[in-house]
Amino acid sequence: MAANKFMFATGIENSYPTILLPDGTIHRVDEMEKTGHYTHWQQDFELVREMGINFLRYGPPYYKTHLGPGKYDWTFADDTFNKLEELHITPIVDLCHFGVPDWIGNFQNPDFPRYFAEYAQAFAERFPHLQFYTPINEIFIAATFSAQYGWWNERLSSDKDFVTALKHLCKANVLAMRCILEVQREATFIQSESSEYYHPMKPEAEKHAFFLNQKRFLALDLTYGYGIAAMMYEYLLDNGMTREEYHWFAENQVKARCIMGNDYYISNEHLVRPDGSTEPSGEVFGYYVITHQYYSRYRIPIMHTETNIKMPYSVDWFYKQWANVHRLKKDGIPVLGFTWYSLIHQVDWDTALRENNGTINELGLYDLDRKQMPVGRAYKKIIEQWQDVLASESYGLLFKY
Repeated sequence: MAANKFMFATGIENSYPTILLPDGTIHRVDEMEKTGHYTHWQQDFELVREMGINFLRYGPPYYKTHLGPGKYDWTFADDTFNKLEELHITPIVDLCHFGVPDWIGNFQNPDFPRYFAEYAQAFAERFPHLQFYTPINEIFIAATFSAQYGWWNERLSSDKDFVTALKHLCKANVLAMRCILEVQREATFIQSESSEYYHPMKPEAEKHAFFLNQKRFLALDLTYGYGIAAMMYEYLLDNGMTREEYHWFAENQVKARCIMGNDYYISNEHLVRPDGSTEPSGEVFGYYVITHQYYSRYRIPIMHTETNIKMPYSVDWFYKQWANVHRLKKDGIPVLGFTWYSLIHQVDWDTALRENNGTINELGLYDLDRKQMPVGRAYKKIIEQWQDVLASESYGLLFKY
């Protein structure tokens, strides 16, 4: 276990939401399949080692592994996680990434939290030596894209649907953490969440922007049992959350080592129009300012858990993100790790996976032929230069919180 190292990381993109195709059929988007990982997983792990990366955000495809209540197929997980142990690569286990098995349905299912917690415990019992977990990836985005924008899974678009998805995802996340801790008492939870900010375009948009800048915190607020503003409490209750459901989160806080993962992309900042609608703003504040806001709210250690941008801008963007992380660390913020996401190019993220076009998105450290990209060379150089310098001052910070 590379517990004393600064957590230089990458990930194998493993999204698997369902979408509606133009012909009316439901299609499962599986990024591991689209990028060839099921065929080339051993080579992909060797590339991680070639980079000198010690931590890998990785998980088995939930929809293929959890076959029904108490029924699991661990074949692929056994092969891959045993190989990671052999290669001395520490996985940050990604148990649910934007989708659920067909038999569960979608995030509107009130039984999802219970079933997912059972799955998390079964996984931990299967691999009791594993320590680092992201039980549910980007809860805010999963709920927004599935139940507010109408893009994925349940494809609904109302505040009530969003709140329903959000509360189920957050409860599943908390229950999973509790179940994992029953097996692995030293478990550390890295809650990867999208770091958002909303800029008002005009004074008339200030009220809408203020609301959205409170709403962006909801997934972490519920996960960490953080007391929310009255405006957000009323919003939750007005859209289907009961008082008992809200108080459950404060009463069931998980006492464990937690790291707040902050994901930042050029699409994470938004302009808010006077009517409350939004459009992308591009990078205005950047990772430093927005992450500082999240840290000031929760006061727990941080890990930069995702970023990328397409070629030919990737190297410049990489150095900018690394500079932001380094500056935060020098300014006393407990930043424990950095991630370029993902290891290999992705497919169809240019449409947020809403279209099944097979478009290659040049976002990875390696292309789909497994050839290293310029950003891969830049990242490898940074790791070689900084790993030993940062090692002595990183992981121990976690035990102060």
